[in-house]
Amino acid sequence: MQGALKWLERSHTQCQLINLKSKLSDDDFDKLENLTSRFARVTDLLINKMYRAIDLVEFKQPGSLIDTINNAEKKQLIDSVEQARTLKDIRNEIAHEYILEDQLAMFNEVLEQTSQLITLSKKAISYSEQYTG
Repeated sequence: MQGALKWLERSHTQCQLINLKSKLSDDDFDKLENLTSRFARVTDLLINKMYRAIDLVEFKQPGSLIDTINNAEKKQLIDSVEQARTLKDIRNEIAHEYILEDQLAMFNEVLEQTSQLITLSKKAISYSEQYTG
């Protein structure tokens, strides 16, 4: 998780100054593609691996994804179930977006949500450190 988070932060920094309202250069498009890919990867790691691993370590019965997210909310690892749903929706949008105009909207959404994903990821890493010694 920490390695993936490092690369997400790097991509986020590179994309901060890109103007999505102007024509994207090839380099800018590549940077945004990297960011979206890394956003999707960290979202998967956070929700499908970290939150589930924390549940397992704390002897919670493995349940549905919503059970896992509800447990994360109870531990204050996320602010709300809706927050996790938003991240997952964006992640799914990344996997299925093919039209350039839609990609620009997706890039904007990813840029807006990346800081939140970074914060949640760091919170989960910090929380899990109590089990890693």
